[in-house]
Amino acid sequence: MSQPSMRKTGGRPGAGMVRWAVVSATACLLGLSMTASAGAAKAFSGRITQVSDGDTVWVLPDRGGPPRKLRLDGMDAPELCQPEGPAAREALAAWALRRHVEVTVWRYDDYGRGLARIRLDGQDLGARMVREGHAWSYRYRRDPGPYLAEENEARARQRGLFRQAAPEVPRAFRQRHGPCPMPPFRRGD
Repeated sequence: MSQPSMRKTGGRPGAGMVRWAVVSATACLLGLSMTASAGAAKAFSGRITQVSDGDTVWVLPDRGGPPRKLRLDGMDAPELCQPEGPAAREALAAWALRRHVEVTVWRYDDYGRGLARIRLDGQDLGARMVREGHAWSYRYRRDPGPYLAEENEARARQRGLFRQAAPEVPRAFRQRHGPCPMPPFRRGD
């Protein structure tokens, strides 16, 4: 939008200038409002009703509404068709299925899942999954992720997937093999 020129009005802005200032200010405030709401964390509590894999759960909010599909933020568990994938899902289910949790959703991924930190009895589930060797700290470019210390502990103690000499991170596994095939639908799951 180009800025209108001031008319000769005794030093006062003309109607075009006022309109431009109002529109600009409104756009700035709207942009700030949208940025603040997009970055705001959404917290709720609920019960885990399903564990899809080692980093994805469904949580039924206490306040009502349908279960929400959430991915544990900051970690990456093996794919279900990858070595240690079923063990990661089983560990997460053993710890959290049908348990009451506190959820903080930070943002959403490309699949529409809320990326969340989930706490069970005050303990971060993502940190526990990585510490026990069921997942990696999620790396992005040069950032080693939030659970690097937990991953280093799991590697040093050769826990879970770190018993393998060179476990393959899920991203590399998907690039080499493609996505895991969908399991057949079973009623009652």
